[in-house]
Formats: sequence, C-alpha cells, structure tokens
Amino acid sequence: MSTTIERIAPFTNEPIKTFGEPSEAAAMRAALAQVAARGGQSYPLVIEGRRIETEQKIISINPADPARTVGVVSCAGPDHARAAIDAAARAFETWKKTSALERAGVLFAAAELMRRRRFEYDALLVSEVGKSWGEADGDLAEAIDFLEFYAREALRYAEAQPVVPVAGEANELVYIPLGVGAVIPPWNFAAAIMIGMTAAAVVTGNTVVLKPSSDSPVIAAWFVDLMHEVGLPAGVLNFIPGSGRAIGDLMVAHPQIRFISFTGSKEVGLHINELAAKPQPGQKWIKRVVAEMGGKDSIIVAADADLDAAVEAVAVSAFGFQGQKCSACSRAIVEAPVYEQFLEKLRVRVERIAVGDPADPTVSMGPVVNEAAMRSILRYIEAGTREGRLIAGGKRIGERGYFLEPTVIADVAPEAVISLEEIFGPVLAVIKARDFDESLSIANNTEFGLTGSLFTRDEAKIARARDEFFVGNLYFNRKSTGALVGVHPFGGFNMSGTDSKAGGRDYLLLFMQAKSISRKLG
Repeated sequence: MSTTIERIAPFTNEPIKTFGEPSEAAAMRAALAQVAARGGQSYPLVIEGRRIETEQKIISINPADPARTVGVVSCAGPDHARAAIDAAARAFETWKKTSALERAGVLFAAAELMRRRRFEYDALLVSEVGKSWGEADGDLAEAIDFLEFYAREALRYAEAQPVVPVAGEANELVYIPLGVGAVIPPWNFAAAIMIGMTAAAVVTGNTVVLKPSSDSPVIAAWFVDLMHEVGLPAGVLNFIPGSGRAIGDLMVAHPQIRFISFTGSKEVGLHINELAAKPQPGQKWIKRVVAEMGGKDSIIVAADADLDAAVEAVAVSAFGFQGQKCSACSRAIVEAPVYEQFLEKLRVRVERIAVGDPADPTVSMGPVVNEAAMRSILRYIEAGTREGRLIAGGKRIGERGYFLEPTVIADVAPEAVISLEEIFGPVLAVIKARDFDESLSIANNTEFGLTGSLFTRDEAKIARARDEFFVGNLYFNRKSTGALVGVHPFGGFNMSGTDSKAGGRDYLLLFMQAKSISRKLG
C-alpha cells in the first residue's frame, strides 16, 4: 500500500457541484443518456466474489416515469443470505488481520474512483430515486466525504491510545473489529448513507452482508463492484438485495451476525432492535444495533426573526428532495405576531418551486420514490386538510410519475396527526405559537429528536434553545438539512435512533471493541 499516514492531507469536505459550468452540464446530460441506455442491464448477487443470477428479480424503475427501467437486479432468498453470512465469516478471519493502513487505502482509492465517475453516479441517483441534479451531487459528495473521513478515523484509532502509566507494567489499549455485520441502508440517500454505513464497518476490520433498499439496488450494485475494483478482497463485502420479509429477519437473527447497521423507519428499527436482543442458539455475543430511525423536525420562527431568511430555509428544508429526508422540516412553528406575514411569504416562495422530471436541470422537485409512498402521503394530506388550512399544493401532478405538489397546511394543532407522525414527503405543517415558551414546548412534543432550527436575533433565545431544544442536530438561523461530514456529526435522540453520530469522531467506535493489554515488567 503506497499510502502512508504522514502523506495523508487533513480531511476537507468535498465541494458540491452547481453545474454552472457548461462543461459540467454537458457531462451530466451525457451521463443521464448513458444511464438510460443501461436500463436493461442485469445486476447479480455477489457472494464471496461470485456473481449469482437468480430467477426472482427486483426491477428498479425511474419514479419520474415508472415505465423506464433503471436495472434488473437479482433477488436473494434465505439460502443466499445464509451463504453470504458464511462467506463474510470466512473472510473476517483474514480481513481482521489486515492493517488499518491497508483498509484505509481501499477507502481512499474508492473515493478517488468515485470522483472520476461522479457524473455517472449523479445521473444514476437522478434516475433511480428522483433526485434533482444538485441533490444528487450533494448525496455523492457526502458519500465521498464518508470514505475519506472514516479512512482517516480508522488510522487515528489504530495509533497508540492514551492510558495512564503505572510503574512496573507496560499497558496498552487497542481497538479490534466486531465480526460480521448486516448493513441495511435506505433509499433516500442511496449513495451517502449506504456507502457511509458500509465503509465504517469495512474500514474497522469487519465484513459485511449488504441488503440495500429495493428502491435503490442499482447504486449499491455499482458501489460493490467499485470496491472490488479497487482491491477489496472477496467475501469482505457481499451484496444480497431482497425483501425484508424474505431475508431481513433471517439476517438480523442469524447467530453469526455480530452487529446490525440500519437506517429506515421507526417501526422497522424497533423490530430489528427487539429481534437482535434475543440470543440465538450458538450465539456468543450481545448483538450491537446501530439504528437511525427518522424524525419529525421543526423550525421555530421567533417574532424577531429575519422572515425572508426563515422562509427560504423552511422551503428548502421542507421540499428539498421532496421532503424525503429524515432531517426535513415537516413543522414550522411560528410566533403569533409574524404568523400571517410568514404564511404569505411562504406561499409565494412555494409557488416558485418547479416540479417535474429531475433529469431537467431547471427542476428543483422531482417525484416521490414509489407509488406506495405517494398514496401514503396523499392520505396524510387528506387528513391534514381536515386538521388545518390548505395554503399551497395538496394534489398529485399528472398520471405518469409519482409527482406531488409541495403542500403547506396552516393552523395545525400541536397534537394533530400531521404534526406528530413522520410523513416523509413534501408536506409542511405550520403551527402558530403564542410565544417562545410555547414554541419550544411544541418543538419537543414528538417522540422523535433528530434535527431542529431556530430563527431569531435574540441571544437569550439562542441560549435557551441550546439547552432546551431536544434534538441531536440543532441549527440557528439556517436550514435543518445539509449536515456535513466531520462538521455536523449526524444522529438524533429518542425514537430517532440509537444516538449514533455518523460522520463524527466517535462513530467508528460503534464497529469496534476495546481490548486492554497489560504486561508485567522485570
């Protein structure tokens, strides 16, 4: 491995492309055409380096036009899942002995190759999950950041760890990998979260059985191939897309699985946590669960706020990627003196949002991910119009793709359904608060605690929110989305997950265990 610790530059975040340069826009259009041309390509399972075609397939479609196929992906069954876990267990015996420098080198090489193929990955995100150009590149930039950041973190943990010296003994603390992990990522950050979860596990010496979302299996297939291309040994990363019903519980309960890394809904996360807690015959450990389970995020707009800045942040946070982010603003809590003024400014801003096929660079909001999501969101909108006042949106657009209007519902009670339940779509509830005390009380009234923002010029309100606004990622006078790796370690409280902080200095500890070694001298 040519990389040495001394030659590794400090971590910096990958810049996100604006596509303002004609050459970049042209490259993106060419990449979109390439992805469309590969729509019928088949993607097999990958178990111990072997590529396995199955009879049952997952058809990945373009949510902007469900008649367009993005890829045909083999679907794993129970026997494939068991074989993949066995393969990962065999590979672990060698991979755990591989130096941190070599493991980090794989991630550095993957990041560099991903940069070179950036437009193709961006185009795939546009096509497979309906991201706009900017949202796609933000997703890809975050994926690169995870590779770069976790590689450096693995090297930091491989260094000598500080222990208190004692006379007559030589003492050390080392971190060792856990074993075989089940990595179960979501579709909404189909590159960043999938790659971040996988990279964290692999770079710390673990082996992985990867079951991507059935809504985004092609991007995962591309990444698995890329990792093998840069030298990851066979069996370290195994690719088994499939339904949760068919193989999900099997993976979680399998006695050889040491940890489960999951991002998704609260209901599935709680089920995984419960199933993983029950020891199975032959199991030697308490399984570790790393779960991120969503949010119901609020932006508080105080009476003294810069309303134009607040409106922009709420609109971007609520309707960026169609509101399909666990950090999305789904509730704007606005103090009474500026409530109606805020609503009018927001209505005007939302009317400017262009909805359509995200392959068009002028489009800022594409489709939701699938028909089931669209139907669920429409039911929430129907409930919301009974619970509040419809200000904007409320309907499906067209019949071809899964497009919804950006929807704003005002005069929502703090305990209303659309105020408390995660919708995961382009629906914003606006709640009037008497004062700052009530604003904080409403912001904390959900079972979640992921992100939140406060717009105010009052330092006393900022100080109170710092202590009392109970979320894992708190922002002042900025949007609630867009956490940067290394800058804003990401993860929440309560039903938002297990308090992990992706992209933070303690995240890799979730994939390792500490071993204290002592030797008597003399």
